[in-house]
Amino acid sequence: MGAGRSGSTILGVTLGNCDGVFFAGELDAWLARSGEPQVQDADRLRFWETVRNRVTGAAELYGNRAQRTIERSLSLFRVRLWRERRSLSGPYRRVSESLYEAVAAVSGAAAVVDSSHYPLRAREMQRLTGVDLYLIYLVRDPQSVVASFNRKDVAQYSKSTLTTNVYLWLTALLSVMVFLSHPRERRLFVRYEDFIADPQAVVGAIVGLAGLHPPAPDLSAMRTGLAFQGNRVIRTPVIALEREPVRPGPRSRVTAALQRPCSAVIERLTPAAGEPGRRSHAHAAGR
Repeated sequence: MGAGRSGSTILGVTLGNCDGVFFAGELDAWLARSGEPQVQDADRLRFWETVRNRVTGAAELYGNRAQRTIERSLSLFRVRLWRERRSLSGPYRRVSESLYEAVAAVSGAAAVVDSSHYPLRAREMQRLTGVDLYLIYLVRDPQSVVASFNRKDVAQYSKSTLTTNVYLWLTALLSVMVFLSHPRERRLFVRYEDFIADPQAVVGAIVGLAGLHPPAPDLSAMRTGLAFQGNRVIRTPVIALEREPVRPGPRSRVTAALQRPCSAVIERLTPAAGEPGRRSHAHAAGR
């Protein structure tokens, strides 16, 4: 849960390399894509076809209606969609629970990692009676998030500095509310920078939260697995998490001013994984 461009894919891949954990990617896209994965390789297609055949009652929800009316933060302001939201909520939760059960059954994993960002989706998942939900609120330095959304040289959509700051504010407000409403023993606040500084410790804290204690993954050769959707990292079969000195980019005074109050609240969230460590960053290297 949290803002896009915050490192959820690389964190998810790392978790997925722990024994007993399956990284499913961004499952919010499952209905929107009618169960068809983003990357169309044979193993991935076979896996997700098997999952799709096990999910009951999904066909009538295929398309982006659930994202538009239930999951996306802006749906709160679309008054004309509130009635549709109420009518979809029940079927949406039943299909979501069936999807998690199917992914767990087909993968054989003890835990499934869903890297969907939307806090309103997380709120709906809190209501699933057949799923033991653990929430990870992942936060990255807002300057880095804004810089990522400002980029126009990558195959991802971009946002202006002001638009990104508004998006960060709304996402943080909803995420904090959902996070604090979740049982303390089933939630964890994670700073992306702490994960990169000490990935083994942060990953250990996350899987330990769910009662799992697998050996630490080999960060030099991590399989990206069969994630349904994610950033371009999932297109490379094996990646390495490498530490390199931080090269600070330009910092926006607008972002610093707008995000200061929000950051002051977020930094107080508990329980939190990791402690501030040596400043470094991740480089996903194809192998």
